[in-house]
Amino acid sequence: MGNPAQKRLIRKLDLERFLSRIKPHTSPNAHLEQYTTSESTAATMLYLAAYTYGDIEGKQVLDLGCGTGRLALGCAFLGAESVVGVDIDRSAVKLAAENSAKLDFKTKVDWITGDVNAVSGKFDTVVENPPFGVQKRGADRAFLKKALQVADAVYSLHNHPFTNEPLVKRLKANGGLLQVEPSPFLTRFIEAHGGKIKAVYALLLVIPRMFDFHTKTRSEIIIDLYVIKKH
Repeated sequence: MGNPAQKRLIRKLDLERFLSRIKPHTSPNAHLEQYTTSESTAATMLYLAAYTYGDIEGKQVLDLGCGTGRLALGCAFLGAESVVGVDIDRSAVKLAAENSAKLDFKTKVDWITGDVNAVSGKFDTVVENPPFGVQKRGADRAFLKKALQVADAVYSLHNHPFTNEPLVKRLKANGGLLQVEPSPFLTRFIEAHGGKIKAVYALLLVIPRMFDFHTKTRSEIIIDLYVIKKH
C-alpha cells in the first residue's frame, strides 16, 4: 500500500493549462516593466520550487510584484498552505483577485496593493518576477532585499547578463532549461543580504509585442531563475 500522507504529484502540463486560464494585464505599464510571465516559464519555475526543492506544498508563500496573479495562483494550485500576492499596481491586483475568484482560490490567496518595501512578516518561500532594471537601473534589488528579509527560500527571475545565441540554441535543444553560473554582482548582493545561491537556471522567455518601442512581433530573451536559501 502507498503512503496515505504522500501528496499527489501534479503534472507540469496540467500546471501549464491552469496558468493559461489566468488573464494577463490588459494595459501593462512599460515603466513598471510589466511583462507577463509565460505559462511555460512560470510552470518551469514553480515545478522546480515545488518538486525539486520542496518549497511550495504546505508552505506559506509570498509573491512579490504579483501582477495579475500567475505565480501566486500557480503556488495555490500546487498545494501551498497560504499565498499572499503584493503589487503596486491597483488594476493588476484587481484583476488578480478576479482571476482568483474565477479559479476557486478566493479563500487561499490574499491580495495586497502596495510597495514591496512596506511588506513585513515571515514566509517560508518568496516567488518573484521583479522588474529587470531595464527602465530603472537596479529595480530588482529592492525585491531581492525584501525577499531575503521575510523568507527562508527565494525563487527570483532576472535578466541574463548578455545575449548569447549559442546558449539560446542549447536551451532549445534541452527543453528550455539549463543550469548556468550566477552573476558575480548578484552573488555579492545576495550574500551581503544573508542569502546563498543554491542554483541558477537559464530559461528562454518569449515576449510578444506589447509596447510601441517593440520592433518585433515576438522576442526571445534568456532569463535566469535564482534559487536562493537563507544562511
